Amino acid sequence: MNLEDITTIKSILSKPQNIVIIPHKNPDGDAIGSCLGLLGFLKDKGQNAVVVAPNDYPKFLKWMPRNEQILNFEKENSEAKKALDEATVIFTLDFNDLSRTGQLETILKAKEADFIMIDHHQQPDDYAIVTYSDVSMSSTCEMVYNFIEYLGETDRITKAMAINLYTGIMTDTGSFKYRSTSSRTHRVVADLIDRGAENMEIHQRVFDTNSPSRLHLLGVALSNMVILPQYKTAYITLSQEELDDNDFKKGDTEGFVNYGLTLEGIIFAVIFIENREEGIIKISLRSIGDFSVNEFARNHFNGGGHDNAAGGRSEISMEATITKFNDILKTYKTQLNP
Repeated sequence: MNLEDITTIKSILSKPQNIVIIPHKNPDGDAIGSCLGLLGFLKDKGQNAVVVAPNDYPKFLKWMPRNEQILNFEKENSEAKKALDEATVIFTLDFNDLSRTGQLETILKAKEADFIMIDHHQQPDDYAIVTYSDVSMSSTCEMVYNFIEYLGETDRITKAMAINLYTGIMTDTGSFKYRSTSSRTHRVVADLIDRGAENMEIHQRVFDTNSPSRLHLLGVALSNMVILPQYKTAYITLSQEELDDNDFKKGDTEGFVNYGLTLEGIIFAVIFIENREEGIIKISLRSIGDFSVNEFARNHFNGGGHDNAAGGRSEISMEATITKFNDILKTYKTQLNP
């Protein structure tokens, strides 16, 4: 953030506000962690603040401090709408286009509140009075830490806030292994540990708690994996029937796409997951090195994200989506074999 942005933020927060903090639809660890971390900071400053999530999120994130204070727009609609109606300031975290909020998009576009964006994805929209956007950042949680530091108030970071911010950084960096993990990231994480974030316990809560049905679903996913060595690519498909047969719960497929990248010689991994209720095939894409899955998703599957991690969707059948993917892949053979 520049000096003008910092001055604007300080002016806004110098008086009482009704603040709503919003993550993207289907929020992940970084979205929930950044929202809860910022919530703790704003409440400590005496602000009336609440998190409104567009929809539900995985069970493995629901242990996080202040989780019970999140309003689910789908399940707690009247209370969430009331908070939005009264909002004078709206923070949007871990996304940069209001279309990423699902049913909330129409409401947010009609609001006259001061919007503040904190996000690390590419090509931000221009709806906010303050846009703190940095694609080089490991996570929005690291940016929230920086945001608090820019305001000169890191002394307000409590143990609960440290836990939430650490969780988001850990999940969005793949446990600190992605290229976006910088020396600065590690310095931030070290400070969060010093402030009470217990790294081993957090890792166990997020990654080491499985249900039998999730492990069975993982087995199905791995058995469905298709390896295309000529394109250094591996992809997985999961049909709605396979999800239903294995008692799928939101978040159960988290991390499945990464298994393809553990194969020797594979630099591009994709998972295609059918969502019959929404009438789409949800797509997650990951890569190693210089192959941009952000560009691939934007150009072909109505998505985007980061160079090495992106998402997209297809509105045709699974069979037709896979045919389309394989046809597109042929045009990338040179890029995938530099």
